[in-house]
Amino acid sequence: QVQLVESGGGLVQAGGSLRLSCVASGPSIDTYTMAWFRQAPAGNEREFVAAVHWSSDVTHYHDSVKGRFTISRDHNKNTVYLEMNGLKPEDTAVYYCHARHLTSLQAIALGSSSSSGFWGQGTQVTVSS
Repeated sequence: QVQLVESGGGLVQAGGSLRLSCVASGPSIDTYTMAWFRQAPAGNEREFVAAVHWSSDVTHYHDSVKGRFTISRDHNKNTVYLEMNGLKPEDTAVYYCHARHLTSLQAIALGSSSSSGFWGQGTQVTVSS
């Protein structure tokens, strides 16, 4: 069983920055592709934000965050980060860490809240205008 614990959310003004962290624990955690998803209020679907491949550490981003967000992975600490710069009010959402075993970047990017794998409890990010 993989457990994911997110932290780092908060309230920030537009143009500001935040860094989210996701600490992963469990067997063979290095064989999981890791990703961040977000879910805006009012029952919107959970959407893909960024992912890092389990073996190559190659990254993949949603077009809306390219150039502003950076995903990275520290294998020694079993931690995935999401550095968010140039935040916009439309980035406001609950951000979820997601882990899927031996999964390609393309496959995880097509995922949703019903995808197989493991999810964290989420951390709220609020960007004020």
